[in-house]
Amino acid sequence: MTDGTGALLAGTRRAGHRPAPGASRRTRGAWPFAVPAAVFTLAQLALVRPVLGLGWDEIVYISQVTSHHPAAFFSAPRSRGVSLLVAPVASWSSSTVLLRVHLAVLSGLGLYLALRSWRGLFPTRVLVTAGAFFASLWVTLFYGPQAMPNYWVATGALITTGCFLRHRVDRSAGGPLWGVVAGAVLMALMRPTDAVWVAVPLLVLALAGRHGRLLLALVGGLVAGAAEWVIEAYAGFGGLGERLAEASRVQGGLGVQIAVGDQLRSLGGRALCRPCTGPMPHPVITLWWFVLPVLAVLGLIVAVRARRTLCTLVPLVCATTAALPYLFMIGYAAPRFLQPAYALLAIPVADALWYLLTAPRGRWRPTVGALVALGLAGHLTVQLAVLVHTVDRNTDSRRDWARMAGRLHRLGVRPPCLITGHEAIPVGYYAGCSSGATAGNNENTTAAEILRTADRIPVATLTGPGGTPPGYARAWPAHRIGDLQVRIAPAPGPGTAG
Repeated sequence: MTDGTGALLAGTRRAGHRPAPGASRRTRGAWPFAVPAAVFTLAQLALVRPVLGLGWDEIVYISQVTSHHPAAFFSAPRSRGVSLLVAPVASWSSSTVLLRVHLAVLSGLGLYLALRSWRGLFPTRVLVTAGAFFASLWVTLFYGPQAMPNYWVATGALITTGCFLRHRVDRSAGGPLWGVVAGAVLMALMRPTDAVWVAVPLLVLALAGRHGRLLLALVGGLVAGAAEWVIEAYAGFGGLGERLAEASRVQGGLGVQIAVGDQLRSLGGRALCRPCTGPMPHPVITLWWFVLPVLAVLGLIVAVRARRTLCTLVPLVCATTAALPYLFMIGYAAPRFLQPAYALLAIPVADALWYLLTAPRGRWRPTVGALVALGLAGHLTVQLAVLVHTVDRNTDSRRDWARMAGRLHRLGVRPPCLITGHEAIPVGYYAGCSSGATAGNNENTTAAEILRTADRIPVATLTGPGGTPPGYARAWPAHRIGDLQVRIAPAPGPGTAG
């Protein structure tokens, strides 16, 4: 900015006390926001399908609150927010279909509330378009009905940022202030560290503008949402610093690492890219990823010309800080990591799209409109194609876990039981068994403890292709199930049970 930081802050203060042009017309009702939210919910149920089995991370979160499965190991980076989200269903029912419907409805409601949080800051058509754009991404549709935290961090980021800006416009309104609290609590419940990255620009802005109530609401929400995670750090990890260090170790060591290429590779539908090798997806699949920041910058230019810079600049900066650790500080990738950034970018992107549709005059308007429509149609086609491919592949892999569990039951490994080794957490959950590991990120037991357990209940160890069985299981009878080797501890004698 050529006018300097002081001029920018002074300009935003002047703009902050008057509603955006046409605000009264845009705030007549929030019902238009229900349209993309309802379509989003129905699209999840139709395209992702409620019969999709539970994934690895979902199993960890859900098993914490079920009464019909043993709890899986809960590593340092995880937070209990997702477990709370699924508890109303998972605490009494083992139905995956019911859980998927529950989460699809909640995610649609979350999108509605997130869009409504921005009313009066942008025209309704821009906000509806932003919601439709974010909801149409394959990663949003795929993870909406799943027990994963990233979509909810994205929803909380939209609510927090939108309510933050609305309170600056009208400081007498209490609703937006409570919206800041609620959004910050939601983010921190789901992923405390992600919440901090999203909130950094808002904290700086609140301090620079001396907005004490906003600062209190934001910090209070973050503290309330992260309280359980911090308490658990001292109860189970030896302190907050120790838990953060362990979380860094589990994630491969946080530091300066370029993961941009890893994120690009994951756009083809890879749920987790670790290690992230193999060819890049077709350029058609990754094109939207490069167009997204260009449109966002165009949205900022439009906002500057319209003298409403702050409402566009703030979500852009928050999106940048939200994406920063996953692009430049971690050695692997998953497309869901960037969901908060996509959600925040959706608003300036939608503003830019409407500018392209309405700004050209004369004979250029139909041409530009046709190009925008063609681009959006192509984008939607690509997103749906990747979604279908991703759903099919994950459906097959999760059915494999269920088949493996059935084979283990036929071999005598039935609850109560223990599974160790390759993919022990998902296979153990599907089989109704506990899971254990003597090394790695999910280490929660020892070889001696496994052997003692084998004296009481059935224990099986899985060895993946090319792997070798652990020393404690090498003498156990071996079986072949698909491309896995299963070694089952000999049944305890009559005198050793109990």
